[in-house]
Amino acid sequence: MTRATPHIRADYIWYTDIPTRWADNDIYGHVNNVMYYSYFDTIVNRYLIELGGLDIQHGHVIGLVVDSGCSYFSPVAFPDRLEGGLRVAHLGHSSVYYEIGIFHEGADATTAQGRFVHVFVDRESRKPVAIPADLREKLALLLKMESE
Repeated sequence: MTRATPHIRADYIWYTDIPTRWADNDIYGHVNNVMYYSYFDTIVNRYLIELGGLDIQHGHVIGLVVDSGCSYFSPVAFPDRLEGGLRVAHLGHSSVYYEIGIFHEGADATTAQGRFVHVFVDRESRKPVAIPADLREKLALLLKMESE
């Protein structure tokens, strides 16, 4: 298996701040690995709700996570200030494959990077449905270049 290499800031399209919290640190004095998945969830859902118009409370369509993963490159600890970068690697009929980079504030290389896959489903039946047109349009703005 080949180890991933850190991405750089220019590899991502949209950014948001991610504050660390005292509770994020583990007994070893750094942010525990499981917290990165929470960061990923926050980054993706902040984009979907604030810019994509996803109604998580009352909408007929919701996104369910079906796959995720992370590669770590350097430690993070409270009270570090972080930024999350987001891009879309693949936009399907009912699914989207996100790539997320976690950066120390102002740093050019990722401290960690992950993948996160949503399948959009009907809220009641949980059957896959087409990504709503307005949300698809906002996700398409995050598509990375195919040559990468």
